[in-house]
Amino acid sequence: MGNTYKDLQNSHPCFGGQKNHTGRIHLPVSPGCNIGCRFCDRTINDVEQRPGVTSKILKPEETIEIIKKSLELCPEITVVGIAGPGDTLATNYALDTFRLVKLHFPNLIKCMSTNGLLLYERADEIIDVGIDSLTVTVNAVNPEIEEKLNKYIIYHGIKYEGIEAAEILIDNQIKGIEKISKAGITVKVNTVFVPEINGSHIEKIAKTVGKLGANIYNIIPLIPQYELKNCREPTCAEIDAARTKAGKYIDVFRHCQRCRADAIGIPGEKEVGEQIYQKRINVKETFSHG
Repeated sequence: MGNTYKDLQNSHPCFGGQKNHTGRIHLPVSPGCNIGCRFCDRTINDVEQRPGVTSKILKPEETIEIIKKSLELCPEITVVGIAGPGDTLATNYALDTFRLVKLHFPNLIKCMSTNGLLLYERADEIIDVGIDSLTVTVNAVNPEIEEKLNKYIIYHGIKYEGIEAAEILIDNQIKGIEKISKAGITVKVNTVFVPEINGSHIEKIAKTVGKLGANIYNIIPLIPQYELKNCREPTCAEIDAARTKAGKYIDVFRHCQRCRADAIGIPGEKEVGEQIYQKRINVKETFSHG
């Protein structure tokens, strides 16, 4: 058995906030995605501070040297995470990378994020590789709401749209979260909060994933972008109210900094990604979720 939720609160910068002064390295090894979120604009650049962004895509075999260099610059790093820029289960690169991490850096915590489309069918691989913490993005548990946030999925080579796509995605997320939770892996659920679409649905999502065994819930405010560029970002009062409602059913995460897919260092204190990846490019501010 790997690290428990309680363990992670003392050793993982996300779960312990900035209190434990620990660091993380995100490895951008997952290039492709299998769903079409309406708020998602993935890009490769060096300046944007948000999920879904990286300065380059790494091959699994390149990551070991990157981790070594990062630990030299920031020995406080305790976590190796993979959060994109695409979905971690849409290709084999993330799990292949974690197998290398397990071999070369057995003491580092392994953390990954996914949209959950392939979570249920790949759960045994996740358990076998020894993932300590899994984040699943669940933006709705009602297909009618989900289709307003996600326009399609690519599932076993077939493109599904509308309600049918939403039903498949939600079903696989629910079954996957339950299976991973029963295996003793800490599960965090992210929801991108779009007031006009899922604002009144947050409590239902929190209640559902809490019953499935998820440990903590993270509400991420929308940055208006892409097909949802005309939707508004939730106010601080709306976010606080949503957290209060969700908190009746599950622990609520309150300090997410929406890290890049190639972030390295101690969040809010010591970032060394620029030293590892070097160059910087100027681009527009956008948003996606990794």
